[in-house]
Amino acid sequence: MINNTVKLLDVVALTVDLPQYNLWRGQVGTVVEILANGTAFEVEFSDRNGRTYESLGLRPEQIMVLRFEPVPPDTKTEMVAV
Repeated sequence: MINNTVKLLDVVALTVDLPQYNLWRGQVGTVVEILANGTAFEVEFSDRNGRTYESLGLRPEQIMVLRFEPVPPDTKTEMVAV
């Protein structure tokens, strides 16, 4: 897993299952708040009509930032073991 710098309004995907919230690895959400100086993030999960069905705080290792354009080759990424 690659540890990305997460920013406000980034589109992210879950890297873990969270059955207690009926959320599963791969579900996509949006970062709507940066918590605890960047050690956690409020992520909002919405349906195709834009209705929020879940919003919760997640740790960086529970999400990955989705990229819609190629990442420049000089971008440094950090591998993280979970």
